[in-house]
Amino acid sequence: MVLAQLGGSISRALQHMSNATIIDEKVLSECLNEISRALLQADVQFKMVRDMQANIKRIVNLDDLAAGHNKRRIIQQAIFNELCKMLDPGKPSFTPKKGKTSVIMFVGLQGSGKTTTCTKYAYYHQKKGWKPALVCADTFRAGAFDQLKQNATKARIPFYGSYTESDPVKIAVEGVERFKKENCDLIIVDTSGRHKQEAALFEEMRQVSEATKPDLVIFVMDSSIGQAAFDQAQAFKQSVAVGAVIVTKMDGHAKGGGALSAVAATKSPVIFIGTGEHIDEFEVFDVKPFVSRLLGMGDWSGFMDKIHEVVPTDQQPELLQKLSEGSFTLRLMYEQFQNILKMGPIGQVQLCYFCLLRSL
Repeated sequence: MVLAQLGGSISRALQHMSNATIIDEKVLSECLNEISRALLQADVQFKMVRDMQANIKRIVNLDDLAAGHNKRRIIQQAIFNELCKMLDPGKPSFTPKKGKTSVIMFVGLQGSGKTTTCTKYAYYHQKKGWKPALVCADTFRAGAFDQLKQNATKARIPFYGSYTESDPVKIAVEGVERFKKENCDLIIVDTSGRHKQEAALFEEMRQVSEATKPDLVIFVMDSSIGQAAFDQAQAFKQSVAVGAVIVTKMDGHAKGGGALSAVAATKSPVIFIGTGEHIDEFEVFDVKPFVSRLLGMGDWSGFMDKIHEVVPTDQQPELLQKLSEGSFTLRLMYEQFQNILKMGPIGQVQLCYFCLLRSL
């Protein structure tokens, strides 16, 4: 998975520091240099890496620490906090509410997986009780409406688009008005993919935004884009009010750090990451658990959320009652195995579990 190599490099740097007999300035500098190299190799912007290293050295003043302090723990915590700060703009994105109509507009580069991400976003909220709908305002790419139509039909989500109308603004407005009348509380507008150099297409994006007045504009970023991520994200931010970022293709072998630099460019939080091609391979992005996994410290909250998601709420009291009575049948065992399989590939579940054990 993307960033796995980065996580391994950072973990090794921390392990080398932990193995040192005495923690001094030389050991700290070697650890930070190794982490900086790993971040730069992952295409994280140089200025962000430089600032992070300077902040850690300012926070961790080894000369001022008394002999009784756990220097390893203090350094590790400082690195954790700085990585979180790098990925967290400090402000939450707009959150849609059930029963109240929200218009969400998706923008991004060509080939970033934007149309697929629109469907994943709709499907995720549909499972949570929302009533989503999809509007295809992409008249630039041939086959865009067919792709959205196919995805929406498979997910059983209502959609709107046109084979004959060439004005994306008109399609977007008609689609939003139609689904507002149908009491959909999450209307997702998919726009044409574009590059920052294409001024005409950026103007079209601004017109769609002004016509539909979206509550949230989501910038979809391909994790493989590399160092160009910062400039592209900044160009989108200057054109429309980007309020959130979704990073796609996190299951590939790209470096991925450049995409995370988009957070700094847009000053908007990453809210989801795409971890595969299937419609359910879509995860909520939470900074602290993500950095915790990156450092090999495990993620209890994410692991427990996954368990609560696959074990129906109405079954939990009954299961606890039977276990407390010492009653565990083959039927119960079968049901729990089925629940484990719902958590995803068993290798991922094992990896998460062993990371948690190692962090204890």
